Amino acid sequence: MESRKKSKRNKVLAVSSGGGHWVQLLRLRKAWMDLDVIYATVWPESRDDVDSGDFFIIPDANRWTKIALLKCMFSVFKLVMKERPGVIISTGAAPGLFAIFFGKLTGARTLWLDSIANAEKISLSGKLAGYIADEWLTQWETLSKPKGPYYHGAVL
Repeated sequence: MESRKKSKRNKVLAVSSGGGHWVQLLRLRKAWMDLDVIYATVWPESRDDVDSGDFFIIPDANRWTKIALLKCMFSVFKLVMKERPGVIISTGAAPGLFAIFFGKLTGARTLWLDSIANAEKISLSGKLAGYIADEWLTQWETLSKPKGPYYHGAVL
């Protein structure tokens, strides 16, 4: 029983959209090198970017593609419920927000790191994640606030 609890605690779900979100997420890999990692993103070719760990494709979506957003939400829900990670880390956007939300429902510790592309303001997903995530970070010192997001540096 104890080993099962330990394995859940050591299971990390690293999830993001494609492009810059994915690149930034991968730059954090050293933080979870010795853990059981599950990667999830929207582009199948991103599998080539990871050496080990389980890899899942989730539907890409944004606030302007409502049907795709529902498909993304259900896909992330199924992934989180199946894998039950102890920690969820995301650099955005919609897939990461859904993972943070469903992860909190299962008791996972969650971290949201807003994309470095959001230099002027926190993203919509980032604002929403700020209400849910255990840790809410920005990569721009000028965007940090006393109640979050917090700034501890950038990954690019």
